[in-house]
Amino acid sequence: MSDVPEDANAGCPGTGSAGAGKASGCAGCPNQGACATGQGPPPDADVPKIQDRFSRIKHKILILSGKGGVGKSTLTSNLARALASDPSKQVAILDVDICGPSQPRMMGVEDEEVHNSADGWTPVGIQPNLTLMSIAFLLGDKNDAVIWRGARKNGMIKQFLKDVDWGEVDYLLIDTPPGTSDEHISLVQFLLQAGPLDGALIVSTPQEVSLLDVRKEVSFCIKTKVPILGVVENMARFVCPNCAHTTLLFPTSTGGAEKMCEDSNLELLAQLPLEPALAKALDNGEDFFETNPDSTLAKSFLDLAEKVKAKLH
Repeated sequence: MSDVPEDANAGCPGTGSAGAGKASGCAGCPNQGACATGQGPPPDADVPKIQDRFSRIKHKILILSGKGGVGKSTLTSNLARALASDPSKQVAILDVDICGPSQPRMMGVEDEEVHNSADGWTPVGIQPNLTLMSIAFLLGDKNDAVIWRGARKNGMIKQFLKDVDWGEVDYLLIDTPPGTSDEHISLVQFLLQAGPLDGALIVSTPQEVSLLDVRKEVSFCIKTKVPILGVVENMARFVCPNCAHTTLLFPTSTGGAEKMCEDSNLELLAQLPLEPALAKALDNGEDFFETNPDSTLAKSFLDLAEKVKAKLH
């Protein structure tokens, strides 16, 4: 992925390929002339800045899914809180869902603002060892639609990577939009150039309609050389808030995430239940671990955090 320039056309064959500057997808690309001569575009001057920012971040984890609505943001926010339950660890969230940022609401900091200084943007503090950066903090109205084409989205992602002053961080969780498009390509490209990327957690729900797109995300990771830490099956069952009885909500007509992991040689890290109390806590911006410390789901998130840490060390 590193041989595809940020401003390249969607059909870029890569600057190191035999068709560079000559393939049909190169028509109209600003780099076409340089690639055709074999020189390629000049190095991105912002990559060293990104490398400098990320040099103080120990572990970088992407939260991915080809499907929308499977709970990537829910997983990100609660995994971050679970990791931050260890006060000796610094945890941060980067919300790169440009068109649908939800982390500020879920984390209870929707009305906060990002401060800009000579050192860059200061992420919003949630608790002493947990911070967040999201485009939602930069919008004049939380209901404003972000109507941007790919190039501007990519520019915003680059700005997040090079301008946010994270400080010393043990775990950075990156909440992404669904799909395998511009945002994902740019994000992976910059992260891989900035240094080692620990890998991705892939989120799914049990039904085949979800798994169809999740398999594409697995393929994306393989093609872009992003390690897959494991798969999390969200909403695997419903837990009744009154009697704690569990019910399967979604059909596993093709075996669910468990079968997909067997077929793809991936590890299924967790099968998280659906609890109404979690939706209420996130809507209210509350800490689910404080409001429901003894719930099955809270314990599942803490167990998942331990598995993720074991993967990284």
